[in-house]
Order: sequence, then structure tokens, then C-alpha cells
Amino acid sequence: MRNGKQFLDHLAAKPREIWVLGERVEDVTTHPALVHPAAQIAKLYDLQCDPATPELSFEGPRGRAGTAFIRPASSFDLAKRREAFAAYARSTFGLMGRSPDFLNCSVMALAEAADFFAQGRREFGDNIVRFYEEVRDKDLFLTHALTTPQGDRSKTSSQQSDAFFHLGVVRETSAGIIVSGARTLTTLAPLADEVLIYNIPGLRPGDEKHALAFALPIDTPGITQIMREPYDTGKRYGPDHPLASNFEEADSLLVFKDVLVPWERVFLLGDVGLSNRLYSETQIRNHTAHQTSVRGLIKMQFAIGLAVAVARSSKSDSFLHVQEMLGECVVYLETIRACIHAAEAEAKRAPSGVLMPALAPLQTTRLLMSRAYPRVIEILQIVGAGGIMMTPSMADFASPIGADVVRFNGGADGASGFDRTRLLKVAWDLAGDAFGSRQVQYERYYAGDPVRAHAMTYGEYDWRACMGLVEKAMDLAKP
Repeated sequence: MRNGKQFLDHLAAKPREIWVLGERVEDVTTHPALVHPAAQIAKLYDLQCDPATPELSFEGPRGRAGTAFIRPASSFDLAKRREAFAAYARSTFGLMGRSPDFLNCSVMALAEAADFFAQGRREFGDNIVRFYEEVRDKDLFLTHALTTPQGDRSKTSSQQSDAFFHLGVVRETSAGIIVSGARTLTTLAPLADEVLIYNIPGLRPGDEKHALAFALPIDTPGITQIMREPYDTGKRYGPDHPLASNFEEADSLLVFKDVLVPWERVFLLGDVGLSNRLYSETQIRNHTAHQTSVRGLIKMQFAIGLAVAVARSSKSDSFLHVQEMLGECVVYLETIRACIHAAEAEAKRAPSGVLMPALAPLQTTRLLMSRAYPRVIEILQIVGAGGIMMTPSMADFASPIGADVVRFNGGADGASGFDRTRLLKVAWDLAGDAFGSRQVQYERYYAGDPVRAHAMTYGEYDWRACMGLVEKAMDLAKP
């Protein structure tokens, strides 16, 4: 396993082409927009190496490995993995949705479905297993790029005016495939070691050149990252933006220009039907949704705890309508917690022997988060009211007017102006600033288009128990 220093040293030694604010990034470990998020990821690697956190690693075939890589064989393994997910999430308050553990369990799930990939070509199944083993043994940090640039959403990938607007295969060679085009919303790509490419369902006949799955080092020649505008460029006072200055997940547009993907890194090629069935036939969702749900639980604990703390700081929690809103938050929180435990209790064994958490409860949490998290943030905004907007800079407390700043920013029960302002700074970062707005949008679309995701859940749900009751009741209506 790697520690934080090894992670940062590896990043510095592997320059990748990244552009932000019109300039090329020379070193992601020192760039003002990336240095603090890089440090937070490094802390996660240090955390797994800490003797005080044995739940974060297990004895793998080639030495210790992060628990997210484990092939769960028992309920104990699922519980251990849940505790590992929770430890990582608590370290980041659940604000980093693409921490290393997410894709670590993803690539494990894909490797367990080697037979699925072998339907395309036998060697593709072998490739995904070798890739999983390499990532596990080297403790690599992955990002993935699933989303295509929006372009003309009324048209398929093959119908876009630019033939390689969406990432696709230009040609095949003896060495591998040559790909060009773009993928977007590649979270934490500037800090990743590798990028994993596959498609979300939705390809159409004619999109064969866009039906692909592969992985490459992020510093591969021909891959360019164009970062979205960062929220923190090192010019803002950190204590005034305690969350944004530490936990911003940089998102990149990835541009591929005639990039060679070696055959040993290709997992799927040219099969639209197989690409569209990847989610349903690999059980990847069972495992990624386990991580997502645990992270979501921690994030909701943080956001709801923040709303309660803000309400108590002014005693607005003494009002019935505020209590009603905070009680609503508890319902969301406990629903997510119950779904996680239900998924583990109802786990089933996959053909490969791996124990899979039940999908339906975990899909429930993913879809609930798309609506519940924005609602919790709205409640935080309502409870905080004007107070979360009217905060002084933390630098003001050390200024000549510091006494007035302390006096007039105090709260109920003698709460100091200094401590209450620290609380409201965190609240504004999460509920009012650009950083917080991204968090809301991120959770709203985390599981994809909420309309399609809910419709898919309807189509996949096992309705037999419900329909059985209906038919039993209908029997009562027989003459």
C-alpha cells in the first residue's frame, strides 16, 4: 500500500497535460488550485497505513491492500468494507465523491465479471482481471470518464456533426486501438494515476465506434485535460472558505487526440449491446452503490448536523416549524442508514462467489440523495437565513475592530462571536458558495438523469410481492 508521501511523489514524477485558467499546470502537487485537494487525498493514503485503522486494509495475494479492493466473501467482509468506506468519508466529510475507494471497489466488481467482457473477445476478460490486480497491487488512484460532451442531445454519438466529438475508435492497429474525441466531468482527473473509460447505457445502432471500454495512465501522450474554473486558486483566505479550500474536486474535460490504447488495456470494443448491458450484467452497481451510500450517509450526517448547530446557535430550534424541518432531515438520514444495512442483510452470492449487497436498497439511497441532499441544503439555508450571509472575514477578529466583531456576531447562551462565525463560515461554504452549489448539482445528477434513473428503477424492480397482494384483494371482488 502507498502512503501519502508516496502518492504525492508519484504525482510529481508523472507530469500530465492539464490546462486551467489559460495556463498549463506544471506540478499538480504545488499548483494553488490543486495543492490542498492533493493533500487531502494524501491523508487518505496515510490513513490506510495507520496501525490504528486496521479496518482500512486486508492481506491480499501480494501483500496488504486497501479494503475497498477486497472480494467480499462473507457478511464480515461487507461490514469491514462499510467501516472502511465510512472512515474515508469522515475524513472528507463525505464531500469528495471520487475518493480512491470508489473506483477501487468498481474495478474489483468489473474483474469479477470477466466472463461478461470475454463475450466480446476472450482476451478482454483476462485484461480486466490483470488491470484489477495491477491497480490493487500498486495501489493506484483511478478516475473514470463516462459522460460525453453535451453537444446536440437530440442526436446519438454517431450523429454529432463532428465525427469524433464523442470519444471513439479511429482505427485498429497491431499494437492496439487509436481513439480520439472527448469525455467530460472527469472528477479528480488532475490527481489520478489512471483513467477508466466505459459507457453509461444509451448507445444506439450506428454507435459501434463509440462502444468501448479501456484504461490508460492519465499522463499518456495525446490526453489533454481542460479543468473547469476552480473555486479556490490560492488567492482567497483559507479560514473564510474552510471547505472549498480543502475539498474541491477538480473536474476535467478529457480530450483524446489519436491516443494509442494497447490491446492489453482494452476491455470492450465495438459491441453496442454489450456496452449497454455493462451496468446490469457486471454487478458493478451493487458494489459502487455500497460505497456511495455510506459516503452519502456521512455527508448527510455532516450537512444535517450543520443545520442543527446553526439552528441551536440562535435558538431558532425552539420554533415548531424549524423542528419540523430538522425532523424531516432525520427521516432522510435514518432511511439511508436502514437501506445500507438492508442491502448487507439481503446480500446474495454472485456466480464468481463474491457476496453482493442487494441492489434495490442501495439504488433507493442513490435516488433519495438526488432529492434529499438538495432539500437538506435548502433547510440549512432557511435555518441560517441572513446569518450565514452576513459573516465577517476571520481576519477581522485580529483587526483594530476585533472587539466589535466579537460582540455583534455572538449567539445564544453566550456563544462567542468567534466560534459562531467559524460555524457560519462552514455553513456558507456548503449552502451558499460556489463550492456548495457544485455539491448540490453533483448529488442531484450523481446517479445520472434522475428521471431516467427513477424510470429504470421502476423497470428493474421485482413487483411480484406487490402484485400478489393486488391479485389477492381482487379475489375478494369475485361474485
